[in-house]
Amino acid sequence: MNRSELRDQLASQILGGELDLTSAEVVEKGGLTLDAGERLWRALGFPDTGDSVAYGDADVRAVKIVAASIEHGVLDELTAFRMTRALGHTMSRLADWQVSTLVEQVEHDVEGGKSGSRLEAAIELATNAAPGFEELILYVWRRHLAAAASRIEALGAADEELLSTVMTVGFADLSRFTSLANGLDDAALATLVEDFETRCADIVTAHGGRVIKTLGDAVLFVCDDAVEGTRTSLDLVRQIGTRSELPDIRVGLATGSVISRLGDVFGPPVNLAARLSHVARSNRVLIDEGTALYLDDEFDMRTLPPRPLRGFGNLSPITVSERRGFFRTD
Repeated sequence: MNRSELRDQLASQILGGELDLTSAEVVEKGGLTLDAGERLWRALGFPDTGDSVAYGDADVRAVKIVAASIEHGVLDELTAFRMTRALGHTMSRLADWQVSTLVEQVEHDVEGGKSGSRLEAAIELATNAAPGFEELILYVWRRHLAAAASRIEALGAADEELLSTVMTVGFADLSRFTSLANGLDDAALATLVEDFETRCADIVTAHGGRVIKTLGDAVLFVCDDAVEGTRTSLDLVRQIGTRSELPDIRVGLATGSVISRLGDVFGPPVNLAARLSHVARSNRVLIDEGTALYLDDEFDMRTLPPRPLRGFGNLSPITVSERRGFFRTD
């Protein structure tokens, strides 16, 4: 089997069928107008294909799901397309992440003689591993959906804006990352970034927080309260800043009203946390007054001289550390 045939087999294996329809044929079979269909493809992150044959029965079923949800009043059109845009954005990143992760496995299989080529190794993985991971994706999504619904419910039905709440935002970034990255090859840089992001995610999650996004040399996370956010930040410094294979770390922490939308968070605390991390010394945590108000004798705090923070004027950051000899009872 030549490369072209193997490539078609891989696509068919992943997509679950042959591609024999144009976009116009798909939307007609699925029950959407051509204009709505094009909006759907773009929302999902797929380019316009014109009259090219690029779709199959799975695409028809997807269009029918969206069309039925709008027609039966389950979702209004705006909400339906916002939901699909969220899916497209998230799944695109997930697919890139999965493929880049699997490259090492594919190379190993080829070098070890398990597969004759990269395409054959990819087909083997798509055949044997994909079904189980597809079920795992659905499971993880349901678990996170239940957790997100619980967070919203906990805010209380009296809240006028359920997507806006007070939380503590943390921004952790690596010190002198640019100069370090310039001296590493691609493989070493990728390993460093993955190690940093993985360790940050594990620490934040262990403290009950959530990683909102990663930016290579930085991680944005949120916690429900300032005390746990501060504990998380100090733990990040303790576990990452002391590792010889990773650069030093700086953390900024701010507390206030934050809007959650499209899987991201927005508001002054987000920007302030980033500004504080940028002026923090290596392996230090800086917090704002809003965070300091919630902290108790567990922490030592010292107010620093005022300094200009872009967008916030002159502010006095507060350095925080764990009080020596303090014994936690929780």
